[in-house]
Amino acid sequence: MNRKNVREIIIDIIERKGKVGSGEVARAAGVTRQAAHYHLRRMVAEGLLEARGRGRGSHYLFSRVASRGSGGSSSTNMGFLYSRAGLEEDRVWSQLEGKFGNRDTNDDRILHYAFTELLNNAIEHSQGSRIRVLIEKGMPLAFEIDDDGVGIFELIRSSLHLPSHLVALQELSKGKLTTSPEKHSGEGIFFVSKAGARFEVESNGLKWLVDNTILDQGIFSSPGRKGTRARFELVPGRNRPLEDIFAEYTSEFRFTRTRTVVKLFAHGVNLVSRSEARRLLNGLEKFSEIILDFNRVAGVGQGFVDEIFRVWARQHPEVELIPTNMNAPIEFMVQRVIAVDSAPTRDRPL
Repeated sequence: MNRKNVREIIIDIIERKGKVGSGEVARAAGVTRQAAHYHLRRMVAEGLLEARGRGRGSHYLFSRVASRGSGGSSSTNMGFLYSRAGLEEDRVWSQLEGKFGNRDTNDDRILHYAFTELLNNAIEHSQGSRIRVLIEKGMPLAFEIDDDGVGIFELIRSSLHLPSHLVALQELSKGKLTTSPEKHSGEGIFFVSKAGARFEVESNGLKWLVDNTILDQGIFSSPGRKGTRARFELVPGRNRPLEDIFAEYTSEFRFTRTRTVVKLFAHGVNLVSRSEARRLLNGLEKFSEIILDFNRVAGVGQGFVDEIFRVWARQHPEVELIPTNMNAPIEFMVQRVIAVDSAPTRDRPL
């Protein structure tokens, strides 16, 4: 059993009984006492638990910081555990903003924005019972928000009736996606993913990583966890103002642009079929300008390109498609389809 599952068991027992010992953890989790003790000591080091007693009488309980969601710690890594019911992100930020240490005004605004957006997402959508906040002081400056709910990709999949968690991840990465349109615009996580040095979301067996230091992103298998873990990293003093990030994806004060990295959400680097194109384009009609990033895609099929740049483009003439980072063969295929579609009927090949 991995560490995250053992941690969940520890939290469950303490919530029910108020305390736990290593022997009880070992029995409940199916691990050795030594392994249970290791996990307990890690949680003490993170500020989540306090150790009491000695020998066989030793036990662990939530620390004053973790159990109340307030207080302080001198550790570089600080953990805070909250009950989700009645939690408000602005009050949590007010309690914890000083834990990040000294920072300039721009970094403060970015941290405030990212922290409250991600915490609000956990509060309003996770459907869990508790939320953990971890703050890491250092280089980079980082925080994590971890809940025990249904998982963000499962929530999107079930709400939008999508076929898989992978497709749900793809939809999230496009931006302007929300399962509660009456309350949210769907832009928050998208902009958070662009605001810092690195951003990741781990849930339902998948992890989405956005690395803005190299302008790339990736998707990884990540089995064995419950709920959602979101992590945000920021390098102090090296960040664009939020206004510049918003402006890059905004026209006339409305969110209009998204960047879809084609390679990451396909089952390979060669994209051939019309069905792949339809999955990629699903939901993108909400935008007026779309950047299709072909970085490191090796090749495309005629059907894939035709579906995007002729069929879909005709159906949505108000949307501008901007292909970028194409290699020579892909650019040839795209330009050919565009040229054929714009040619007079008598000049088109049969």
